[in-house]
Amino acid sequence: MNFQVTGLGLDKMKLDSPQSFLDQEEAEEAEDRQLLEPEAWRTYVERRNALREFLTSDLSPQLLKRHHARMELLRKCSYYIEILPKPLALGDQNPLVLPSTMFQLIDPWKFQRMKKVGTAQTQIQLLLLGDLLEQLDHGRAALDSLLESPNPRPFLAGWGLVERRLADLSAVMDSFLAMMVPGRLHIKHRLVSDVGATKIPHIRLMLSTKMPVMFDRKESVAYQDWVSLRWFVTIQPAVPEQFELRFKLLDPRTQQECLQCGIIPVAACTFDVRNLLPNRSYRFTVKRAESYTLVYEPWRDSLTLQTRPGPPEGPAPSRLGKPGLPLTTPSER
Repeated sequence: MNFQVTGLGLDKMKLDSPQSFLDQEEAEEAEDRQLLEPEAWRTYVERRNALREFLTSDLSPQLLKRHHARMELLRKCSYYIEILPKPLALGDQNPLVLPSTMFQLIDPWKFQRMKKVGTAQTQIQLLLLGDLLEQLDHGRAALDSLLESPNPRPFLAGWGLVERRLADLSAVMDSFLAMMVPGRLHIKHRLVSDVGATKIPHIRLMLSTKMPVMFDRKESVAYQDWVSLRWFVTIQPAVPEQFELRFKLLDPRTQQECLQCGIIPVAACTFDVRNLLPNRSYRFTVKRAESYTLVYEPWRDSLTLQTRPGPPEGPAPSRLGKPGLPLTTPSER
């Protein structure tokens, strides 16, 4: 069936034709152009294109999706205090003190207080990152709806507000990117107690991040009475790490089955847990071993596996065949 669109000279246009949508957009653009003077129309097109460029490059959906993925990764990371020597000023004769030596000079009680400060600073930083990312999402949605507005007059009249929004969103993005990297830990009190004649070394504290430990779900396999577990870290550390593996039987049925749990220290990224019950579900969790410098570890990976069923219970079936003849089934004859 053919239709005639009145006033546009588009006779015999099929509704399901892709060209029909292009013609419709051109018609709408022509109507909008009639609402504005030529100079105002050029300004409208330039500003509309600038807004579209911002939304497709500086604040594209793909970019926000990557930032959301990075944010989820940060929520799973482990955070530590790192002790570093301060750069020496010109003419300072104080020798460089190694981090291992600094731990011997730092007051343990004061260091525990700084760990609490590091925990609070990390939590606040993650909350601020989440809030900044939410502002970017809402800001893009608001600008995208403005871009789809059919009336050019309100768009031009509110361009000053749009420019302020663009500047604000750019500043929010800069703050978000700067805060993605854990920074310096602010020290209000001296960490080194009175060391007598020894000159107090220059110390600065930083928050460092370690990528989360995650199970390899393809390589972790359950058998009848044991499981083979493997895990990995996205960025391999320079030195081998120690891990803590926990396992627990789900829904134990007896007091004895409640003992099917444990904590296992592991110095590798693989381990076999044996002496498990067949056809039962177990939950496994893995994380790094406790460290003196750990300040925040909100997440640990968990994996649930079910062991395979064991042999059927009950007495072995009797042999009904004649002596000397093998027992057969109808399918074997």
